[in-house]
Amino acid sequence: MSDYLIKATACDGRLRVMTTVTTEMVREAQRRHHTWPTASAALGRTMTASMMLGATLKGDEKLTVTIQGGGPVGVIVADSDTRGNVRGYVTNPEVHFELNKFGKLDVARAVGTNGFLSVVKDLGLRENFTGRVPLVSGEIGDDFTYYFARSEQVPSAVGVGVLVNPDHTVKASGGFLIQVMPGADETVIRTVEDRLKIIPPISKLIDAGRSPEELLTDLFPDRNYKVLEKMPVRFHCNCSKEKFGKSLSGLGASEIKAMIAEDRGADVTCHFCRNHYHFTEDELRAMLIQ
Repeated sequence: MSDYLIKATACDGRLRVMTTVTTEMVREAQRRHHTWPTASAALGRTMTASMMLGATLKGDEKLTVTIQGGGPVGVIVADSDTRGNVRGYVTNPEVHFELNKFGKLDVARAVGTNGFLSVVKDLGLRENFTGRVPLVSGEIGDDFTYYFARSEQVPSAVGVGVLVNPDHTVKASGGFLIQVMPGADETVIRTVEDRLKIIPPISKLIDAGRSPEELLTDLFPDRNYKVLEKMPVRFHCNCSKEKFGKSLSGLGASEIKAMIAEDRGADVTCHFCRNHYHFTEDELRAMLIQ
């Protein structure tokens, strides 16, 4: 099943809802970065939540999420846009621990809790919007929930999960976002809270074959929801040799001459997708005369 996101409203329009399966997207991230299981879960949860946050934007807007909790996985970075394109990486991909006391991958231990989650939104304005909140759990979902409430003043519930196979490949991944719209009463909020207490973990539902539409029914068994849009999601990096060439040109003549003299060229690797680009001596010399 290809990954996709469903946008919907629920409870007579009083809730905004997203459900998504991101298994292939996170598999691609794991393949590119060779992440170990706990690091895969941390990165996959962050990419899934960032993708849903990006889906709340409009037009050509985009955002970057950074999570830095002081844990051994290091910094987690994810970029997303309004079209379901996501890319991400972790500083230290080779991180894994025994399961925590709940029998789950110990993401909080990998991420740490002594740090922050920041969101930088490029809205096409002169200055970017930046929101930053302290981490509340390191489990990612709770931290995004806190971000929405604190930074955007939108009461929300974020659920994200990743299951990993013994061979380190990703078995299942996905998530949901529920946001309270203006005018929603306490009864609606309480109903959602009660449902979230008893619903199985999102990753287990996806592992059982649940589609985003079926996840909506799992969240709202009375089927009081309306699907608004279905959107594909994927791991996608927009890096290119041309873009890296412009960055190298910006280093200045002395740096470029040093690359020619010492290395007989230049090699660069994209942090997000691990694609490798080689620049020959002639290509570097051409930068000196531009």
